[in-house]
Amino acid sequence: MTIRLPQPQPLPGAGAGAGGESRVYVPRAEPARFTTGGAALASRTVFSAAHVVADPYADAAWDSPAAVDWDATLAFRRHLWSNGLGVAEAMDTAQRGMGLDWAGAAELIRRSSAEAKAVGGMIACGVGTDQLGPEGGSLTQVREAYEEQLALVEASGAQAIIMASRALASAADSAEDYLSIYGHLLRQASEPVILHWLGPMFDPALEGYWGSADLDVATSVFLDVIAAHPDKIDGIKVSLLDAQREIDLRRRLPEGVRCYTGDDFNYPELIAGDERGFSHALLGIFDPLGPLAAEAVRILDTGDVEGFRKVLDPTVELSRHLFQPPTRFYKTGVVLLAWLAGHQSHFTMVGGLQSARSLPHLSRAYELADGLGLFPDPALAESRMKSLLEVYGVTQ
Repeated sequence: MTIRLPQPQPLPGAGAGAGGESRVYVPRAEPARFTTGGAALASRTVFSAAHVVADPYADAAWDSPAAVDWDATLAFRRHLWSNGLGVAEAMDTAQRGMGLDWAGAAELIRRSSAEAKAVGGMIACGVGTDQLGPEGGSLTQVREAYEEQLALVEASGAQAIIMASRALASAADSAEDYLSIYGHLLRQASEPVILHWLGPMFDPALEGYWGSADLDVATSVFLDVIAAHPDKIDGIKVSLLDAQREIDLRRRLPEGVRCYTGDDFNYPELIAGDERGFSHALLGIFDPLGPLAAEAVRILDTGDVEGFRKVLDPTVELSRHLFQPPTRFYKTGVVLLAWLAGHQSHFTMVGGLQSARSLPHLSRAYELADGLGLFPDPALAESRMKSLLEVYGVTQ
């Protein structure tokens, strides 16, 4: 069997015409064989940030409150837990602030936390300020919004991930405002939390977080927050797509504070680490890579760094493709791969975000994932990809 995939075409005005060129791709006949289930991961703590499955039958506009297929959404989390991964819930990958509002996120946190308790899965949930909406609010309102969400996450029994806040980025006038807000939250937290520094490549509204667009200055403020409350911080998640900066930062952390890589470009080397330490993981790319990522870490558990890299290094090309600029739209490729892999019955996203990437981009994502053997049923993936191509007018 073969499939015709579109070639990228020039932008309008550069000579592009209707009905662009395509090429023939031969899908693999069998999936790669990854071990599923098995012992808990030992050498690294690994979370996958998980996507939400939209309800395709809901009569909802793109800017309406998210209509979520709860059964399919929770089933995907059980898939991740069954492979030994933790779930990072209601994060950027779940379209937090890009289709999923606070009411939807709160329901997601409650349902997923209950499911985690039922199956013995590890879960941590995002705490933000998105109930303030795009208009933001004062520093007092930002603090109160964080407090409300922290209380809900802790009441659900999940670990809290204190997310970067658009509203705080807008309201803060100086580094002291960040030190004050985070210090207040950390004093209130009943259990150690994960602090999440999300870079502006994931959300442009977070430019200048920690009070400065100079990353060296921002890092110093971030470290000041951590140094003031090391007993309340389990770890930090760094999503700056800069491997050396992450390495430098993790070497400056107080003893006992972990670094969870959020670098979807350089994760194999950061998780493998060096003679001075390593990163744990909290990654959106582990949503489509679940079984493979778990197998790689189990190899690492034996001390076989080379074997770990042999499994995980080939996935970086796919990850860099999904997370290419505009990086915030990586969720579209993640959901495409979940559909092609059979984890959901449709390619629809809350907020209509399935339209956020081009057909050539999606086609390349399919090709790279197929090459890695990620699809449990390659024939199903091929059939579904052909149906998508046909909607766009690509004849087979």
